[in-house]
Order: sequence, then structure tokens, then C-alpha cells
Amino acid sequence: MNNLIKKDGFPYAFEPSACDTCAGNCCIGESGYIWINAQEINTLATHLNISLEELRSKYLEKKGYKYSIKEVKSAEDNYACTFFDLEKRQCSIYEARPIQCRTFPFWDYFKENTQEVYEECPAIRTI
Repeated sequence: MNNLIKKDGFPYAFEPSACDTCAGNCCIGESGYIWINAQEINTLATHLNISLEELRSKYLEKKGYKYSIKEVKSAEDNYACTFFDLEKRQCSIYEARPIQCRTFPFWDYFKENTQEVYEECPAIRTI
């Protein structure tokens, strides 16, 4: 547990190696938004070797003035990010994933909802 990631203002730490024991809980669950900004859209289109137009039409939904990555209904009656490989149980765009994904579990929401992050993520450690 010496590779714990900590962030000021959060009463817990994150142990990345514990992701190996998880089925992708951070990518599967209730429907929600997976926000992606303009720079991340460009990076993802390049990573996938597709045009911006193809990326937007196949994989993104416009919500107001922002974009969110589409979700798919999973067999467990949940939703999953369209880029989460349900068979391999891993992210298929890991190197190009948006900042929202990169910063999990250090979201402001979890500062007040710590029990929820403990229940969702097996990599959360008490500090």
C-alpha cells in the first residue's frame, strides 16, 4: 500500500493496483454523464483514427453546450461507458480517456459522499 494516491481535501486514498480486482465499477452503474471537452474530443478522435464528425455521431451526445460519451445498456441491467469493454472488463481508450475518468475517485461529489465511493470502488483506502 505504499503506492497510495492522495489528494488534499479528501479523507481517503486510492490504491491503483486494486483496480485489478474490480469489474469496472467506475465505468458501469447508474446512467450519468461522462463529460468530454473539445481538446479531449480531438485527442480521442486521433486515438481512434476517426474524424471528429464520426466520433460525435457514433460515440457522443450533445447535452446543452457540452458533450458526454454515450452509454450502453449492460447485461447486469446497468449502463456502461460505450468505450468500456464489457468482456475484458477494461477501458478500451485508457490512454485517451477524459479528465473526468482520469480524476476518479477524487471528485468533489465524493467529498460529501464518502460512503458511496467506498461502496463503489475497491481501491479506496482509509487514511
